Amino acid sequence: MMKPRSVLVVILVLVGLVASTASAEKITIAAAADLKFAMDEIVGGFNRNHSGDEVQVVYGSSGKFHTQIMQGAPYDLYFSADSAYPRELVRQGQAASEVKPYAVGRIVLWSAEMDASKMSLASLADPRITKIAIANPKHAPYGKRAEEALRSAGLWEKLQAKLVFGENISQTAQFVRTGNAQVGIIALSLVLNPELAKKGGYYLIPEAMHTPLEQGYIITKQGANKPLTKKFADFMVSKQVRGIMTKYGFVPPDAKGGI
Repeated sequence: MMKPRSVLVVILVLVGLVASTASAEKITIAAAADLKFAMDEIVGGFNRNHSGDEVQVVYGSSGKFHTQIMQGAPYDLYFSADSAYPRELVRQGQAASEVKPYAVGRIVLWSAEMDASKMSLASLADPRITKIAIANPKHAPYGKRAEEALRSAGLWEKLQAKLVFGENISQTAQFVRTGNAQVGIIALSLVLNPELAKKGGYYLIPEAMHTPLEQGYIITKQGANKPLTKKFADFMVSKQVRGIMTKYGFVPPDAKGGI
């Protein structure tokens, strides 16, 4: 038979475990695919100080996430590769915060089998290049900017037969990495990941050839009353996160005068 003091200790431990479980939170983030490697690292850093909580991230097309949130998808935070999408959600009453800028993205020409650092957009007209991957401009901001850059270079119409469209920028990079396309216009943030960086160089497409990839996030109505949502949003403006974003080639929004 257990002594009264031992019984009390067990009860206190059990009460503590129940209280800890009850206070643990879970949030789900919808994040643009260009954030894959940076956000994974950011969440890892956040979790070190919030070990009892769970932050789940779903990566995909900014445009598709916008549609899903309008239809009631259970996302607590929405990180878009184009601030226009979250701004629209604010106008539609689907947000619990204003749009908060977090980065300006860049697009690059990249290939797993050629040295893209010695190429330019004009190189894409080479008849030896038969497959060029870009994200679908209809719902992927990086695809829209790729189209703008190609139009600026006078190549959009000429390259139509060569274009292969990814559902998002991550799938577009995958097309190039696996050889389903010889070259692609993808996010600098993906190219700087070690897995892609070791496969070839890249050509940074001049900013003047496309509208800025001004990126922003919102707290959705779904996440409005969750303390963990606010904690993660606050973490996004930390020095630690700024360093991670810079590491993956994102330009801080204040370096561009804000969004």
